[in-house]
Amino acid sequence: MSRIFAYCRVSTSEQTTANQINAIEAAGYQVKDHRIVSETISGGVHAMERPVFSTLVNHKLEAGDTLVVLKLDRLGRDNIDVQQTITMLMDKGISVVSLDLPSRDLASAEGKLILQMFTAFAEFEKNRIKERTKEGLQRAKKEGKKLGRPVATTTTKAVQKAKEEGLSQSQAAKELGISLATIKRHWNKKAV
Repeated sequence: MSRIFAYCRVSTSEQTTANQINAIEAAGYQVKDHRIVSETISGGVHAMERPVFSTLVNHKLEAGDTLVVLKLDRLGRDNIDVQQTITMLMDKGISVVSLDLPSRDLASAEGKLILQMFTAFAEFEKNRIKERTKEGLQRAKKEGKKLGRPVATTTTKAVQKAKEEGLSQSQAAKELGISLATIKRHWNKKAV
């Protein structure tokens, strides 16, 4: 028998999930109290990085269950995150219902169409982010800004000093408290 869970999220402790729970029940979903999962966390946090949501997905929901949310934005921070979250849930055999969509059941034909539209928007959003990043880098170069990681002169000097003192690379890593990979990167560099 299919179990119904509700996931409700608010961003600040001044807010409450009571309205979300009431709306879900008013829509006809009778969710047992122990299956109503509420979380206070920013919408800017990716879905699977939210402790309560992650626990719900990894330890409570099972194939055949239904997860109900008031709005799609409760599931993710942006189109990409929402789409990945829904796909992951559906791959696990979990039905996803969002009350703010024309087709609430995302596993239905209409729901799959909506999901495909979200996939297209997610791809568009990803490409726009790439374009804006590229434009920003080009503008910064034109303005003469130095891009990339700053040169780690202090690390190079410390590694070179350890090398001059006759320490091996692994001894230098222990002595300086940095990884062996970092030691190897700076071993043959000249200190500036």
